[in-house]
Amino acid sequence: MPGPPARDTRSLLLRGAGLVAIAVVSGLLWFLIRHDSAPDEPVAQPPAQNTGQFKFTKVAGPERSEDCAAKSYGKTKDFFQDTPCRSLVRALYTTESGGAKALVSVVVVGMPDSSKAKALKTLTEQDNTGNVTDLVRDKTFAGTGTPSVSGNDAAYAAKVDGTNTTIVLADFYAKHKDKDLIERIADDALRLSADLHS
Repeated sequence: MPGPPARDTRSLLLRGAGLVAIAVVSGLLWFLIRHDSAPDEPVAQPPAQNTGQFKFTKVAGPERSEDCAAKSYGKTKDFFQDTPCRSLVRALYTTESGGAKALVSVVVVGMPDSSKAKALKTLTEQDNTGNVTDLVRDKTFAGTGTPSVSGNDAAYAAKVDGTNTTIVLADFYAKHKDKDLIERIADDALRLSADLHS
């Protein structure tokens, strides 16, 4: 009785190598499909209101305008009449810390150049020079117990970033008083300007 036919070892090796090559190519294609991303695409960043010391919640705005003189008062209004801005974005946020709730106005003013942006910051840092009208002062935002963020107890912070001036005013609800805390809130809120740029 004849035995089993002799195996063609060379044929088996070629078939095996072919299958391995197909598997490698398939794996490589799968890897490229799964990991195909353009390196120049910007990576999405988390909103600025959730990346600092305090967590801010937007409650009004952003409201946009190009007429800063109409949206300001005092010597600041005079400044804008002589030096018109390029853009204005206003918004309101709330934040809480240790049971104290604060209302925060964030204003970003686009000026024609950096020297005028610095001049605006210098002006609003002084007492009795007016300011950009916040959304509470012009009655865009209203609610029970809403504090006047432009009142005497409000904290002020400002910064210049290129041709943009950011102005922050903050005050507590329920007539709460904590000068150190409200000033820290105002300083931290300066980063919110990143969410308001056009």
